[in-house]
Amino acid sequence: MTDSKYFTTTKKGEIYELKADLNSDKKEKKKEAVKKVIASMTVGKDVSSLFPDVVNCMQTDNLELKKLVYLYLMNYAKSQPDMAIMAVNTFVKDCEDTNPLIRALAVRTMGCIRVDKITAYLCDPLRKCLKDEDPYVQKTAAVCVAKLYDINPQLVEDQGFIDQLRDLLTASNPMVVANAVAALSEINDASPSGTTLFDLNAQTINKLLTALNECTEWGQIFILDSLSNYTPKDDREAQSICERVTPRLAHANAAVVLSAVKVLMKFMEMMPVDSEYLTTLTRKLAPPLVTLLSAEPEVQYVALRNINLIVQKRPEILKQEMKVFFVKYNDPIYVKLEKLDIMIRLAAQGNIAQVLAELKEYATEVDVDFVRKSVRAIGRCAIKIEQSAERCVSTLLDLIQTKVNYVVQEAIVVIKDIFRKYPNKYESIIATLCENLDTLDEPEARASMIWIIGEYAERIDNADELLESFLEGFHDENTQVQLQLLTAIVKLFLKRPTDTQELVQQVLSLATQDSDNPDLRDRGYIYWRLLSTDPAAAKDVVLANKPLISEETDLIEPTLLDELICYIGSLASVYHKPPSAFVEGRNATRRVLPTRAPGSGSTSPESETAAAVVPQAPQVIPQASQGQSDLIGDLLGMDLGPPASAPSAFGGAPAGFGAAPAGFGAAPAGFGASPAGFGASPAGFGGAPMQAQPEMSAGLDLLGGGLDSLIGGGGMSQPAPQPMMGGGNMGALGDIFSLASGPGLATGMYVEPKTVWLPAAKGKGLEVSGTFGRRQGQVFMDMTFTNKAMQQMSQFAIQLNKNSFGLVPASPLSIASPLNMNQTLDVSLPLNTNGPVQRMDPINSLQVAVKNNIDVLYFSSPIPLHALFVETGEMERRDFLNEWKNLPAANEVQFPIEIHMTADEAVQKLKTSNIFTVARRNLDGQDMLYQSLKLTNNIFIMAEIKMQPGNPTATLSIKCQLVDFSNLVHESYKAILQN
Repeated sequence: MTDSKYFTTTKKGEIYELKADLNSDKKEKKKEAVKKVIASMTVGKDVSSLFPDVVNCMQTDNLELKKLVYLYLMNYAKSQPDMAIMAVNTFVKDCEDTNPLIRALAVRTMGCIRVDKITAYLCDPLRKCLKDEDPYVQKTAAVCVAKLYDINPQLVEDQGFIDQLRDLLTASNPMVVANAVAALSEINDASPSGTTLFDLNAQTINKLLTALNECTEWGQIFILDSLSNYTPKDDREAQSICERVTPRLAHANAAVVLSAVKVLMKFMEMMPVDSEYLTTLTRKLAPPLVTLLSAEPEVQYVALRNINLIVQKRPEILKQEMKVFFVKYNDPIYVKLEKLDIMIRLAAQGNIAQVLAELKEYATEVDVDFVRKSVRAIGRCAIKIEQSAERCVSTLLDLIQTKVNYVVQEAIVVIKDIFRKYPNKYESIIATLCENLDTLDEPEARASMIWIIGEYAERIDNADELLESFLEGFHDENTQVQLQLLTAIVKLFLKRPTDTQELVQQVLSLATQDSDNPDLRDRGYIYWRLLSTDPAAAKDVVLANKPLISEETDLIEPTLLDELICYIGSLASVYHKPPSAFVEGRNATRRVLPTRAPGSGSTSPESETAAAVVPQAPQVIPQASQGQSDLIGDLLGMDLGPPASAPSAFGGAPAGFGAAPAGFGAAPAGFGASPAGFGASPAGFGGAPMQAQPEMSAGLDLLGGGLDSLIGGGGMSQPAPQPMMGGGNMGALGDIFSLASGPGLATGMYVEPKTVWLPAAKGKGLEVSGTFGRRQGQVFMDMTFTNKAMQQMSQFAIQLNKNSFGLVPASPLSIASPLNMNQTLDVSLPLNTNGPVQRMDPINSLQVAVKNNIDVLYFSSPIPLHALFVETGEMERRDFLNEWKNLPAANEVQFPIEIHMTADEAVQKLKTSNIFTVARRNLDGQDMLYQSLKLTNNIFIMAEIKMQPGNPTATLSIKCQLVDFSNLVHESYKAILQN
């Protein structure tokens, strides 16, 4: 017998057998075969070769068999598009079947087959199904439109399917309405334009609210999401919608509850603050949110992330529900941390005792991360609630006594923040902290302890020994610790110079010579330069009063918070980021909360309600990050090369500390000379030893920005002096013809008298005084330079730091000749407002660097706001009215102001300074003036003055987008009206 038997068999294989069964005349056998095909497909076997045989099985009245065949088609149509065309006729036929289930099944399957060749055949059956008399077919067809839009958006728009979907919004069946809303919402989100595809009006809203009670839970979610995009006409309509949405708060599905909360939170913004219904609604919102916390952990987490937003926006909703946020022993860590965060946000004087008891209990848990967060939470409570700070500090001390390493370290970190919030109040505990010095091994805890020692060095007898113990392993320390140690030792030296000279020299040497870290090296150089040239300035800089830290440092920025409230119940509310931050290509219009109806603030000049928009959007002032607003911060970054006559080493400077104020003691040995390697310092630090340099040439970039023409050295011709107000070529003629006042302005615009910006003692003999004015539509910096030194001054240049209004010099600083001893020179520097913008604190602070042949000098000068009032600040009455109404009542600030003149005189005087009167009226014997002004950054500010004839005390109400401006505008009004 040969081996050929192994190659012959009567078995044809599984596929062959299935093929035979699919073509069987017996219905049961055919159905079993299709089931086997689907089973094979489900477990990953390739059964695509059976495509024509399975398609032949479509011609059946058996609904079960038809569903199975359609399931196969959806899976393999993409890989067999040419074969899928064979099924089109059957689909079209099934869409006209008498059984609505088959009609719906056919249109659903056609929508799921993502093949371009088939979509063209889908249009006619889909159009018929959208108008089908059976609501089940209609609701299926509505979803199919959204699927088709995903495949071919242009086809859906051309065929008019979107209009048909809009018509379905008025259907009698609530499920059809819900699916139409869902489809339109999906299409709207996928639309590249992001424009709303259906207008919500009172009639449509009423239809949606009626359908809300009868459709499925997912239909309710889509309807509620659409309702949240609607802006009611007034608070009465908002209240009516809220009353019909409120029952959804009792729904079993958490998604429905959160969608209802979103609608209510949005519409609550429109209701008057003192509304009784608003109070009732606030009470009704608490129970459903609390109920969500009894669900499974994943739902709890989503609910807590949303509650976090709600508590930041409206803490009064859950202020009585603190206990539900107490942590359970079996909560997952992610739920515990979220509950902890919300507990701190809800902490108040009334519940702090139970909160602290809970937090103290949490600090004994086994989960290290949770314990750390709990200890840090105690510190946050101390910073937030001043009356309970002492109790919080006492709790932290109890935890330190446990001697648990990570608890002690976290406690020291938060106590450092408490010291910053309440200086000179709890320093008695420093001794206890110092006892734990040896146990600290984490960088943040070591840095915090070093900061405490340096800040309170005068109260710690052995502060030098403690800091020296850290210095022994300086190079092994984390950068954060090294920087803090450097600053702490310099603070110690400035407070106790006599016995810490060797220590400060040692740390400066380690930081500048032996360190590869540029941040550490630069800080070392700055301290060395400050200490060697001007100890008084060093003391002012290093020992300056620090701003108190804020209560809540992790609050979401208000504009972002308002946007996230509009996305409650979605991923955005879990991530705490807008959708555009994590959904690629999303360009939908940003959602914002509606504005509240105008309250009972100030009297409005008119009663129109038509909407109007102020033409130019105000420029947003970016927040300065921590440390950026420091005077030296950006200005030291300029590449200011030393003048040729500058001394080449520290040795050339005075003996450093010999000239120090009494009590500073002698300089450390050798401190007059520079450390080895100091020549590597940036050129801007002047006092470092340098290679011999040639005389300054025209090519030298003195200010790091191509500003060599400012100086006029090295063969460059001197720029012509700028014309000055009251002097130079234009002085007399300018006054006669009022040329200096700019187009359309009356003469007499108020300019403040000059004040000393840089005293000679700090300016190395140069005194700078000045003021700001506005002429010919431009801001001017009018300065007087006085040389009180014993040598000539020349090579002047000026640079402004980034500021809130983008002010930069419009032309170089023009000082034609050297400034001789005791000589005074007036200079007028025009400023442009197109420079880099960074929010300063205070907002009108301007930091200036002036360079001459002696040094680079830094000073700060506040800008009077009226110098920034532009000539185009007069608003239309309707714009004024609507803008006043649109701004929340919290943005209005009132001030008393003395006005010793009539209303007419006040109007004229203010107009000369670009404060325009939009409207006037007399109300109950009071003169009411409604005024507008505009800043150079296009921010409009509105004001109202109430004047009683015969009474010099008037009331000034100021309303603007940024409340920070209110005090400055008030100061400008006072200056203009009282001078």
